[in-house]
Amino acid sequence: MSNPSLAATFAKAEQICRNNGVKLTAKRKNVLGVLLNSSKPLSAYEIVDLYRTAHQESLAPMSVYRMLDILSELPLVHKLSSENKYLACSHITCDHEHQVPQFLICKSCGKVAEKAIQASVIEALKESINQADFQLLNSQIELQCLCNECANPS
Repeated sequence: MSNPSLAATFAKAEQICRNNGVKLTAKRKNVLGVLLNSSKPLSAYEIVDLYRTAHQESLAPMSVYRMLDILSELPLVHKLSSENKYLACSHITCDHEHQVPQFLICKSCGKVAEKAIQASVIEALKESINQADFQLLNSQIELQCLCNECANPS
């Protein structure tokens, strides 16, 4: 692990785990590393394959799902429900409190950008949902988009 930013990310991830009474085991750290090294969101089965290649060790998909559940609760990892894929949080090393994320997903190349949603937007959504006699279960927003590279090929 010669990449200093990766080392800083793992150090912060370990601190977040400790603060939440969770152990960042070697396997959890390696799964997080697979996601951090990926340029796109990955399914659990893609993580299994990349993990096997990178660490010469097999993991059962159910074990990966359990690890992803734990990492998602912290949140070091985010699940894209619309894609059934996972990506590392882009704000692991930030010291500010994380806001609700929105994910801009390119339907052409699969690139994802994570952006925070203003609290006022979430409050307006909650109010609208409550007026419709529903309760919000998850405020994460996933927007299907085209990145500029795919929208404007040269």
